[in-house]
Amino acid sequence: MVYLSEESVAVLSAKLDSYTSKANGIPGLVCTVVNKDGNRIFHHASGHRGAGVGQHMRPDDIFWLASCTKLITSIAAMQLVEQKKLSLDNEDQVERIAPELKRVRVLEENADGSLELVNKKRRITLRMLLSHTAGFGYSFMNPKLKKWSDPVGVDELSGDFFDIFEQPLVNQPGERWEYGTNIDWVGLIVERVSALSLNAYFKKFIFEPIGVENISFFPTALMKDRLAFMHHRQTDGRIDLRQHGHLYRRPLNVQSEQDISKIVNSGGAGCFGDAAGYCEVLSVLLNNGLHKKTGSQILRKETVDEMFTNQIPQFPDFGRQYTPSSKPDLIRPSTETYPQPHDQAQGWGLSFFTLIHPSFTGRSAGAGYWSGLANLVWWVDREQEVGGVIFSQILPFGDTEFWRCQTEVEKLLYNNLSTKGVISKM
Repeated sequence: MVYLSEESVAVLSAKLDSYTSKANGIPGLVCTVVNKDGNRIFHHASGHRGAGVGQHMRPDDIFWLASCTKLITSIAAMQLVEQKKLSLDNEDQVERIAPELKRVRVLEENADGSLELVNKKRRITLRMLLSHTAGFGYSFMNPKLKKWSDPVGVDELSGDFFDIFEQPLVNQPGERWEYGTNIDWVGLIVERVSALSLNAYFKKFIFEPIGVENISFFPTALMKDRLAFMHHRQTDGRIDLRQHGHLYRRPLNVQSEQDISKIVNSGGAGCFGDAAGYCEVLSVLLNNGLHKKTGSQILRKETVDEMFTNQIPQFPDFGRQYTPSSKPDLIRPSTETYPQPHDQAQGWGLSFFTLIHPSFTGRSAGAGYWSGLANLVWWVDREQEVGGVIFSQILPFGDTEFWRCQTEVEKLLYNNLSTKGVISKM
């Protein structure tokens, strides 16, 4: 079992504080690290809930989890795979549950710049959706899709069914990896199979069994009182509160069950939650599907193994393709999903990046990780029995300060892991 000494906790805390205390650094962060038993070996809030806001960040403050939601949706889907209510590779089943996926066509751009919709060459499976090879994209990362949507536009964060589920494919199924709305489709499939909203499913079959109370698609009044502010970094490096308020506002403004019923439970980006609660979920993966504190078996070991297995060996450089930005206020262009030597193959499991080789920060081969649009990150290292999160609320994605901080903190963490240490009381 791994821990951190009191001295190591102080070193990590100081590193986080160095980023939140400098001008135009990171306004506020929460970093939480757990071991296999779910013990919090590090739990630190740094900075403020918002730039220029007098309230200090607290360990239990609430963040929009954005794409960190995808991991929870994949757990839900794999529970149904275990129960044989879903299959990873049955196209007929997918089309029966979601007939929209039978009808969807592929958007192609011709040499003259014109767009046309063509038929699929292959049918879509649940495994394709979970591995981002089904062919869906995001309008803020795919200029072709944005062009198709103009002049009206598409907003995957509107909460509207149309914006997510009426988009065409941007690639032929199975022909390449592209990050997109795939996991929203997985969430819709979970809802239709379980006859529950995704929010209700998460609560009943994932959160309640492991004692998590503060993750939801629709934050309670108490959660909203602790909501971290959304920020925007200018191109010159200055950072301020986002001028238009929160990016994902609609779920925060619901007044009734009728309001809630009109909003998509976005399995790809819809949850709000705290770092400690999210780490309870991570501890389940660290412990082969078992939540040690409650004794709840959320997944079988072989299911967790499958989730961490590389699903796309045919695309060893999938994360090295240029990712443009169609909406610069949301995401920066990038050429690298995860920094690795270019002679090392990359892996993707069932909804997240998996390391085939050890990383420069100390993560083991086989570790999984992913991130969220507002610059949040989680990781799970089953070999070294440690996982954690660093949460901020900054747009656009790819914030240099955040990712530099994440790298330095993670290196310090791995260099200081020990078999003895302290457990956070917060």
